[in-house]
Amino acid sequence: MKLPVYLGMLHRAEGELAASFRTVADGHGDEPDVRSICTVLAKQCDAHVEAMRPLVDRYGSQPDDEPERLHAVALPEPRTGPLALLRDLQDVHVLASFVDMTWTLVGQAAASLRDEELQRIVTECEAETTTQVAWLTTRMKQSAPQALVVAG
Repeated sequence: MKLPVYLGMLHRAEGELAASFRTVADGHGDEPDVRSICTVLAKQCDAHVEAMRPLVDRYGSQPDDEPERLHAVALPEPRTGPLALLRDLQDVHVLASFVDMTWTLVGQAAASLRDEELQRIVTECEAETTTQVAWLTTRMKQSAPQALVVAG
């Protein structure tokens, strides 16, 4: 069974996503909505990590370095300059999309295993991750005109 590989990958990716949301919140504090919402989203990711602990205990975990690589490449620190917020949000969106799809795949395994606890955790966490991706998309659309047309 390869579920432990995906559980390890997802567990680590959620931690990386939390750290990335915090990086954006700290780096773009001049945007009050970004600071407050990214802080809330980081806490959601922390809760997802905690919710996964019994699953990792039950099925095991074989961590994969993909989420760390994405975080290291995507958002080691916030950018500066006119495009900074847009680029940082876009990088977090890539990682959040990765997490969202990984929840979907783990959900398929949960259904196959008929593991009700795993299905419940996947349903709850995936819904929040989908909302995170939607917020990032909306916030990027809001930032794009200023960053791409008006900024000098």
